[in-house]
Amino acid sequence: MKVPLLDLKAQYRTIKTELDEALIRTAESQYFILGPEVEKLEKSICEYLNCKYAVGVSSGTDALLVALMAIGIKPGDEVIMPDYSFFATAGVVSRLNAKPVFIDSDIQTYNIDVSKIENRITSKTKAIIPVHLYGQSADMEEILKIAKKYNLKVIEDGAQAIGVQYKDGNYVGTIGDIGCFSFFPSKNLGCFGDGGIVTTNDEALFERLKVLRVHGSKPKYYHKFIGGNFRLDAIQAAVLNVKLPLLDSWSAKRRENAKLYTDLFIKNGLSSKSGVIEYTEKDKVLLPNAVYKENNLMNYHIFNQFIIRVEERDRLREFLTKNEIGNEIYYPVPFHKQECFGDVLKEYKYSNDEFIVSELASNETIALPIYPELTHEQIGFVVNTIKSFFN
Repeated sequence: MKVPLLDLKAQYRTIKTELDEALIRTAESQYFILGPEVEKLEKSICEYLNCKYAVGVSSGTDALLVALMAIGIKPGDEVIMPDYSFFATAGVVSRLNAKPVFIDSDIQTYNIDVSKIENRITSKTKAIIPVHLYGQSADMEEILKIAKKYNLKVIEDGAQAIGVQYKDGNYVGTIGDIGCFSFFPSKNLGCFGDGGIVTTNDEALFERLKVLRVHGSKPKYYHKFIGGNFRLDAIQAAVLNVKLPLLDSWSAKRRENAKLYTDLFIKNGLSSKSGVIEYTEKDKVLLPNAVYKENNLMNYHIFNQFIIRVEERDRLREFLTKNEIGNEIYYPVPFHKQECFGDVLKEYKYSNDEFIVSELASNETIALPIYPELTHEQIGFVVNTIKSFFN
């Protein structure tokens, strides 16, 4: 049985008619950059996330970049972020000639370890970028306390987490100063190429983001400051306008699949329970923390990825691939080991044991298929294959 890591064709088949109509409608309109489809998406995202403003942009990476530009990040400024994330989180900071400052991960969630943030704050620190990794919220309450204490801006990287709620039901991306989302095709809400959106409840930031999106031009051809070409294509917005109403049902299916994985791993004697962080004789596979209670919004998780930990991760990956089961490593190299950040590491003098958890995650975690169209039979096959690996 083949089990791909992601099967976008399966999703497309369920909404083919609506998507095809949206593509034809856009083609017939000949309106390809911004325009009515983008405006409709921005309005719908505001309604869905219960925020005041949204600005469609060209990618999740550009969402982060324009957010940093909007809050006035300048060369030499420091921006705090997790050591373990997709490269864009740190890359956009360096592109502005600012300094990314890395913090180790929390062992339960692999999100930023908030207990270690304050030790890295200096007079040059201007912002914190928490990443809601894999589709689960970072500890925003503590992050906001720290940000208020030191007068820092908070830019939420929600690239993997649109639809995730935190505590009393607030959506990630609406809690800090600016939220950044990606619509890359593999995301839980994906378009047909690159796309992203920026959210805020601050009117002044909203106005600045809109101008930055079009080269800093307002009115057209008149530039008070330098922006970029961060415009969202209408065709991508049209696709997203079809998909957005289905997002909650897809997230529910991901959570259902994650629950089935958990139950089967425990039933097959590979794990004792979810949320274990140390290997025992009963725990060959370490599962994500239990996050399935619908009324427990603090732990609401939409599983953009389903991540397990295995000591023999690389051998397991080879075995899964041989048995035609899709898998991926998110992410094999934490920021502090990336060659391009060598100068940053020398400047901030990190200790050898400063990134224990992020190194552990890069060495032992592996992503299993979790997409909504996955069948129970496919999930059972994945678990049985992993069981045969250990046997």
